[in-house]
This record gives sequence, structure tokens and C-alpha cells, in this order.
Amino acid sequence: MHPDHSPVRLRPLAGLLAALALVVAACGGSTPTPAAATPTDAPPSVTGSAPPSVPASPSGEPVALTVGLGYIPSVQFAQFYLAQQAGYYADGGLTVTLQNKIDPDLITLLGQGAVDIGNGDGTSVIPAVSQGIPVVYTATIYGQFPSVVIAKADSGIKSAADLKGKKIGIPGKYGSSWIMLQALLQSANLTPADVDIVEFPDFGQATALQQGTVDAATGFANNEPIQLKNAGIDTVSLTVDSIVPLPGPGLVTGTQTLAAKEAALKAFTSATLRAMDDIAADPQTGLDATFALVPDLAQDPELQRQILDATIAQWKNPRTNAAYGTIDRDGWQQSLDFMTTLDLVPNPVTVDQLVNETLLPS
Repeated sequence: MHPDHSPVRLRPLAGLLAALALVVAACGGSTPTPAAATPTDAPPSVTGSAPPSVPASPSGEPVALTVGLGYIPSVQFAQFYLAQQAGYYADGGLTVTLQNKIDPDLITLLGQGAVDIGNGDGTSVIPAVSQGIPVVYTATIYGQFPSVVIAKADSGIKSAADLKGKKIGIPGKYGSSWIMLQALLQSANLTPADVDIVEFPDFGQATALQQGTVDAATGFANNEPIQLKNAGIDTVSLTVDSIVPLPGPGLVTGTQTLAAKEAALKAFTSATLRAMDDIAADPQTGLDATFALVPDLAQDPELQRQILDATIAQWKNPRTNAAYGTIDRDGWQQSLDFMTTLDLVPNPVTVDQLVNETLLPS
């Protein structure tokens, strides 16, 4: 997940940032630590089906994969935590290291092969490939585009047209939130010049909205609105779903990594999608996996359950109603065409250059 998409917590981050060391310790090597559940401790799959068939390493030894999640530990990454703790990755012949950290250069690192696969923004893949960065989007995690503009329910902002002249908080003029905002404004025949953009490089735009410093703010559909509601503030969310089906975060890898580690990446993809199925069937498995890895989040289990429920709702693409992971090629083409109109695609590219479905289960 690109940082401009990343969830902003309204509560102090000290506990979560302190937990970052725990995540690195728990996921950073093949030897489990007490903080992370071992496969025998983890809950079994609740789907009732056998594990998906995944290719084994030719040598019989586990294949090491480094996975970039692009943000601090969050229940929004529960499927990765569950797949790790339930042994799904190990069953696929993998040793997986999950990197939970804010990483603005994730797409570039994937292209360089410094990270094997990551949870990256589809809207970041399009300009990256257009500029020659050798990455490809291989599986959909968010079937719906999760970036939204939020405003207080009593603000009078009900549509994109109501944003004219308003102060809008945003991390910066880059990435998926910036593209989403431009799409919203364009739908009302507005441009960024018609609003007052206030940048929050520290991702404090939701707090600024809470405090009344801005009239609206970009956010993540499954985070900020829920956090604000729990703080006693009702909000309205403006989405781009009816304007253009922008691709949400999904699995992204480098083209050279795909060629060199295709079997391992396919095993990783199958295991992750299996965990998504499990969590959709029983969200408690996702909460348990998250709390085992990041105990600090267990201090408010009801809030985390609300965020997880909203996250699960974002996984399904209502346009296609297809299985998790499925890539909506038509949506990608519409997004490519739209981003081209915004001059965000400096060199022509095709959907075939942007997505690759070989890692998806048959």
C-alpha cells in the first residue's frame, strides 16, 4: 500500500511504532519468535476446503520472499498475517519476510528486485510502467478503490461540486489520493485550482479535519471514516466509483523477479488469497492473527473489528463479483485512459504491459 493511501490513525502512534520492531522480529526470519504464532498455534482454515495446490521448490528447500506492505502494522494486512501464522506460506515452500514500514519507494524497489512482491497501488503502477520501471500488477487485493474524500456530515459537502472553494487536506500532490481527487473534481467540472489544497506530509489530514483546520480530507474508506465515527464525528465520503473504476491496491512484482521466482510467487499468491477467503468467512481469524503479531491493536478490539469488516467489504469488486485476486481488465483500461487525460502517462502503455494473471489460481 502506497503511503498516500495509508491509513492515518487519530490516536497516538507511539504504541504502533514501538510494535514495528516486534513485526520485524516476528516476520523477519525463518525462526519464529514468541510474539508470532507458529503454524501449530494458528487457527485452521475455516473455508472447509483443502489448501490450494501450490508448486514446491525444485530443490525442496524453502524459497525466501521479501514482501513489502508499505505501512505500519495494521489489521488491514490481516490476510498476510494469517497466511504467515497459519502456515499457508510454509505449506507453499516459502519463507516469507513481511516488511511493515512506510515506504514511498515501494514500486521502485519492486522494479529493482530489492523487494520480491508487495501490496502496491494500481494507480502507481500505471505511471511507473509508463516511465520504464519494470513492474507488473499480478493480483487484486482491493476490488474497490479505497481512496475517498471525507467531510463532516454537517459541513454541507454532499457532492464533488460542493468542494469548490473549500480547504482539502491531502498528504501531497502525488499518488492515488491525488489522482482520485482530480477525478472527483473533474466530474464536477472543477480543477485543483478551484479548491485550496493543504498538504500534510505527515498524513495528519484526518486529524486536521477533526479539528476543523480543513473542510475535507482524503482518506481510506476502511479507516478514517471509522476512526472519526468512533471519535463521535459523523462523516460523508465522496468516491470515484461511479466516475472511473481506478484499480485498488494489489500484489505487484518486478518483471525480472516474476521470471526468476514465478513458482514461489504463485504459491505466495494462492496462500494470501486463501487467507482472504478464510477471513471473509470468519473475520475473527483475521483479528486473532493481527493481535498475535501486534498486541497493541488488541487494546480496542471493537474498533479493529470495524476496520476489518470495512476492509473485507473493499475486497470484492461489485462490477465483476469475481473471485478474490481477479484483475478487472476493463477497469484497468478505463483507468489508463483517464490517467492519460491527466498527463500522468508520459509514454504509451497497454493493459497487457500493466497486469499479468499468471500467478492467479487456475
